[in-house]
Amino acid sequence: MEILENREEWKARFEEWWANYQRTGTPDWKAYPLPRNSTAPSGPGVDLSQSRLLFISSAGGYLRDEQPPFDAAHPLGDYSLRLFPVDTPLERLAFSHDHYDHAAVEQDPQVLVPLRHLEAMVDEGIIGALAPTVVGFMGYLPDVTRLVDELIPAVLEAVRAETPDAVLLVPA
Repeated sequence: MEILENREEWKARFEEWWANYQRTGTPDWKAYPLPRNSTAPSGPGVDLSQSRLLFISSAGGYLRDEQPPFDAAHPLGDYSLRLFPVDTPLERLAFSHDHYDHAAVEQDPQVLVPLRHLEAMVDEGIIGALAPTVVGFMGYLPDVTRLVDELIPAVLEAVRAETPDAVLLVPA
C-alpha cells in the first residue's frame, strides 16, 4: 500500500500551490492540494493493558534548555524530530509550532503531550507500559512528499528502536 496515493499528481498540484505562495508571499489554504487516499492503513488490534505504548506528538515540543526549537517560521515547515524521555517534567518542555494557538498547551502541556495522564493509565493497568522515549515533530508539513520521504522514515527508525506494541499519535 502506498503512503501517498497518486504521488506525482499531488506533487504537481503542490508545486503550483507553492509557486503561488512564493509569488504572493501568502499561502492560499483554500487552494492547498489536500492528499486523498482511498485506502486507510490498518493493522492488528492489541490489548493495551498488555502492551508497551510509544507516544508520538506533532505539537512541536522539545526540551527547552537542551534541544533547538523547530524552525516554525519556515514556510515549508521543519521535517526533523525531537526525542525526549517520557518521564520529562512538563515544565522542561517548550513548543515551537506557529500553526496552532498555544494558549491551552502553554497553560497545561498535557492537552497535547499527556505524559502524566499516560503514566496514570499505566498505574491503573489500562496500559501495560510506556516506551521510554517520546517522538516529537512539528505538524505543519505542507510538502507531503517530504513528509513521506524524510520524516516518516525517521519516525519509523525511532519507533523501531523502542520496540512498542502500539503507538499513540496526538496531533496538534
